Amino acid sequence: MITSDSYLVILNNIIENDPRYSLDAYVFIQEAVSYTLELLKDKGEGLRHVTGGELLDGIQKYSIDQFGPVAIDMFDEWGIRCTRDFGNIVFNMIDAKLLSAREEDTVEDFDDVFDFNDVFGSKFTPHGKRVRVPVIA
Repeated sequence: MITSDSYLVILNNIIENDPRYSLDAYVFIQEAVSYTLELLKDKGEGLRHVTGGELLDGIQKYSIDQFGPVAIDMFDEWGIRCTRDFGNIVFNMIDAKLLSAREEDTVEDFDDVFDFNDVFGSKFTPHGKRVRVPVIA
């Protein structure tokens, strides 16, 4: 069983080997997986494997729910700039045995699935024009 301390050690090891993404990005993905599983459960689908597309749908909903108009800024701060970045994080977590995958799952399942500005930026701004919101750390 993975304790919270060992979970953080594993995540820090991932980041040491692949520093493109912040610790917050990995924690967010774990939360988004749980959120997506709950969405599927609410649809009556029960506990099952989540595909890359389903996870990206869950990520969209969860990030808008959690961060609203600053979601795109949070992702940028964490090193996430496209849907492939989500896939890279997921597969880093799979390699570290924090998540699992089926044999047919690939990181390419996350390639160019949606445009960040379309999903996270334009729906919150008039006429789809992006307004940068400062992130306060």
